[in-house]
Amino acid sequence: MEPRKGSQTPSRSVILPYESSSGNEACEIYAETGRTAQEWQRLLLTDLMGRNSDGLWTHPKFGYAVPRRNGKNEVIAMRELWGLQNGEHILHTAHRTTTSRSAWERLCQLLEDSGTEYKSSGALGQETVRIRGGGRAQFRTRTTKGGLGEGFDLLVIDEAQEYTTDQEAALKYVVSDAQNPQTIFCGTPPTPDSSGTVFQAFRDEVFEGSAVDAGFAEWSVDSQRDPTDVDAWYETNPSLGTILTERKIRAEIGADKLDFNIQRLGYWVRYNLKSAISQTEWAAAYAGKLPEITGKLYAGVKFGHDGKNAALSIAAKTADGRIFVEGIDCRPIRGGIDWIVSWLKAADLAGVVADGANGQASLTAMMKDARMKPPVFPKVAELIAASARFEEDLFGGRLCHMAQPALVASATNCEKRAIGGNGGFGYRSIKEGVDVVLLESVVLASWLCRERGGHTAKTQKVTY
Repeated sequence: MEPRKGSQTPSRSVILPYESSSGNEACEIYAETGRTAQEWQRLLLTDLMGRNSDGLWTHPKFGYAVPRRNGKNEVIAMRELWGLQNGEHILHTAHRTTTSRSAWERLCQLLEDSGTEYKSSGALGQETVRIRGGGRAQFRTRTTKGGLGEGFDLLVIDEAQEYTTDQEAALKYVVSDAQNPQTIFCGTPPTPDSSGTVFQAFRDEVFEGSAVDAGFAEWSVDSQRDPTDVDAWYETNPSLGTILTERKIRAEIGADKLDFNIQRLGYWVRYNLKSAISQTEWAAAYAGKLPEITGKLYAGVKFGHDGKNAALSIAAKTADGRIFVEGIDCRPIRGGIDWIVSWLKAADLAGVVADGANGQASLTAMMKDARMKPPVFPKVAELIAASARFEEDLFGGRLCHMAQPALVASATNCEKRAIGGNGGFGYRSIKEGVDVVLLESVVLASWLCRERGGHTAKTQKVTY
């Protein structure tokens, strides 16, 4: 009975049809080093190096994700070996200097073992390799300016989970002048500590069908698994049974199940892991002790876009000129909104603002029955202004809070969503189980608090 091996084909992929491939040729060049490509590496390289009827790369942009220690970087080395032998100019970039250095050392060793004459420079962070015939490769740590003004045929984005939009802006044009350019993204799914967003966005575009001339392959689980699920190990680790063993994976299991799922099982978390407001930025607005409040309170009510929850928050001006904000509560709408009206009626309020079409009518009717003035319903332009001003106040030190756990979670697990067509934004949650409506109600309350000081909102006269 043959030893069990990991899946040699991706769990999920988008591969465009191609007429021919240089993948087998790349594997033959690699074999001259005395090594043999694993089946999954050969299959992946064949797809990655597929050509159309014009002889051009079918996938000018190709990404792949494989869990750690499976040999994903060896695929890049095979592609680079072929590129050197065929006169390509290659730029290999990585997030860490140690990673780009290791890639340079790997390629030099392969050239050495194959008996290929080459010249190299080992200047840290600026490593290069050249062979007779014109092929050359440069290895760099990524920066926001790296690659500007230079031209390459192949761009490798190693540690792609750390690839940022600023770095992409500096690098994506370095292959524009090539007759047959290719960009390869290689990495693992991002973790909560990853700084990049480009890799996940590219993956999403490919699988959604909105990316042009692009491919992607990954070994992954589509939902979190028990770390002791051996079958999941074999589904997602193509080198298990060859260079990886069950014993090695078993030793990796720890208390952090999510990290194991991401790093070892290739799990892509279904939200962007980088919040628009960081924990450090939100913590900087912590008041320390309840500030001296001047004047009355302003309330913000937000009904969630998904119709699940409604949130209530308040804002007030402080003696030192800041705006103090606090979340009152966030509850399921199906339980009713009587609690909101009861709280508003008991409070000493200067005004109420509400947003969310699914709750405005009910709130207005209930406030009327309670003989209260109706809330302000902001227009789109005012919602855009509210978010912009909130951000300015937060980052400018003009906002403070008392670090309520629920509000901390809501504020530090959000990303921006587009509103209108002129660059306006609101917020949405990026973490399952954390609702952004509490933060949105704070944004509304702080906006009304700021605006009512100048009487920009019209006063509504109501008679009963």
